[in-house]
Amino acid sequence: MTQDSFFDAVGGHDTFVRLVDAFYDGVADDPVLRPMYPEEDLGPAKERLTMFLEQYWGGPGTYSAQRGHPRLRMRHMPFKVNPDARDRWLAHMRTAVDSLGLAPIHESQLWDYLERAAFSMINTFED
Repeated sequence: MTQDSFFDAVGGHDTFVRLVDAFYDGVADDPVLRPMYPEEDLGPAKERLTMFLEQYWGGPGTYSAQRGHPRLRMRHMPFKVNPDARDRWLAHMRTAVDSLGLAPIHESQLWDYLERAAFSMINTFED
């Protein structure tokens, strides 16, 4: 059996669920990031991020089927994403990525993308 996508190579759906769950464990208690999630429970946010990452990395296209084009910058515009928010997001995501125990090549590819994405979401330099 050949693995033709990053999604498959890292373990598919279960790996992305673990990543997102670990990430939101940190966000849940973060005083800067938690207010950016309006739902009472983080479940809907977890589902959206899981679907997005799975699709981006070659898994099912559920995200686009349910939500349309990702339009990440536009979807984040209502929130103040400054360098502090970016750094907090990256710190929680770093913990989550490290928890997966991925092969170094896969960890590097994933982290490179997440870091670039986080930097591109900055929409203000105000505190």
